[in-house]
Amino acid sequence: MEEINLLMHGFAVALQPENMLLMLVGVVLGVLIGVLPGLGGANGIAILLPLTFAMPPVSAIIMLSCIYWGALFGGAITSILFNIPGEPWSVATTFDGYPMAQQGKAGEALTAAFTASFFGAFVAVVMITFIAPVIAGFALKFGPPEFFAVMFLSFACFVGMSKGAPLKTLSAMAIGFLLAAVGMDTVTGALRMTFGATEMIRGFDFLVAVIGLFGISEILCSIEDGLRFKGQKAKIDLKVVLRTWAELPKHWFIAVRSAIIGCWMGITPAGATPASFMSYGVARRMSKDGKDFGKGRIEGVVAPETAAHAAGTSALLPMLTLGVPGSPTAAVLLGGLIMWGLQPGPMLFVEQKEFVWGLVASMYLGNIAGLIVVLVAVPWFAAILRVPFPIIAALILVVCAIGAFTVSNAEFDIVLMLIFGVVGYVLKKLDYPLAPLVLALVLGDRTEEAFRQSLLLSQGSLGVFFNNWLVGSIMAVGIAMFAWPLLNWAWGKLPHVAARRVAAA
Repeated sequence: MEEINLLMHGFAVALQPENMLLMLVGVVLGVLIGVLPGLGGANGIAILLPLTFAMPPVSAIIMLSCIYWGALFGGAITSILFNIPGEPWSVATTFDGYPMAQQGKAGEALTAAFTASFFGAFVAVVMITFIAPVIAGFALKFGPPEFFAVMFLSFACFVGMSKGAPLKTLSAMAIGFLLAAVGMDTVTGALRMTFGATEMIRGFDFLVAVIGLFGISEILCSIEDGLRFKGQKAKIDLKVVLRTWAELPKHWFIAVRSAIIGCWMGITPAGATPASFMSYGVARRMSKDGKDFGKGRIEGVVAPETAAHAAGTSALLPMLTLGVPGSPTAAVLLGGLIMWGLQPGPMLFVEQKEFVWGLVASMYLGNIAGLIVVLVAVPWFAAILRVPFPIIAALILVVCAIGAFTVSNAEFDIVLMLIFGVVGYVLKKLDYPLAPLVLALVLGDRTEEAFRQSLLLSQGSLGVFFNNWLVGSIMAVGIAMFAWPLLNWAWGKLPHVAARRVAAA
């Protein structure tokens, strides 16, 4: 009952006229970001974050979270109409969404995608509403060793559950830690890796780095790809919506299963992209018409969209309760909270109840607003893709430069943004993931601080990370996840070794 009362208070905050307006603006901007291929929720929030500095934290996070919901919705538009994934997690939607559009069922595919997205996000928000206070209350017992263990587990999960090469994930993470260490040491006050440059004393600003790594690098990649937008036309009217909604209840089990998969993958740092592929694969394997997937099955749209939105939304749970983001977008939001003077973690639920529950209420309302906006305005958003890409790229570049400059009113930050853009472009071309780098950049200082505080408490003994069942179990899981790629590789080699021994005998 206490959570429900607090949630009602959160709705009172979110339903204030100025917050409702920001919610609508955020959803529209988010859909625009989702429609533009490659830009993405994390990039859009990073670019637009400086615009929220003058707002109250509650209003700012409501707007940014609604940008996130809009971007989640917008990614499906380009996937279905143009066969161009607006987001990485929308790739699986193209498998059946685009064939449906080619068959003249673009309206049905889009309605199914948006409704499934709404359902996945709704399930995740309900989970956050009732589970987050429990986790936060439990986390109040955490000390520096437990916090370090949780952060270590988060980094280890990126290594263990990454689809790419583990060494590349580790390398990207190491770069993030290195960047986070530049500037003044918060414990001793010593300067680290400034090389005598006064501009480096304050270190690399998180926002400047993220704008460069995501926004500028995506522009460079898009220019290289020479994007040309051509796709199917779509019109969604009331008849199409009602006809599709009448069919969707037949696939309720797929939606529920996909929402569960998405919530699990979101709470762990696996993210929305693996969740969408996993849900699509499970739906295809368990369907009696699995051979028809890829030819325009509505289940092939429902499964990945439900899982992607459930994962994208539930990734905010560890960010709010433990201060550990579950996705790149959550990492950007975490950086924003820290910039506003808020400390994500269990104390946030004690000291900033109005903020937390206003955010949770905005998740419900933003999800509804997003569904209405995309159902009404799909043709307009799709028409944006007919604007010449050089014009769009130039506008994004200008917004990125303004965003980087407004962080500290320093021209040097624009130079840093461009440097990070080139670095991000090179890393993408070499197939190095940016998410671990961003995570390490955001959490590097806090991880180091928790580690050093733990060693001070134990007078230098590493045994502090195993001195009770809680911290010991978290560290054990983290070590297992860290070693998982090596164990998996060794397990795969066993049959070959056995075969060679049999042949030699």
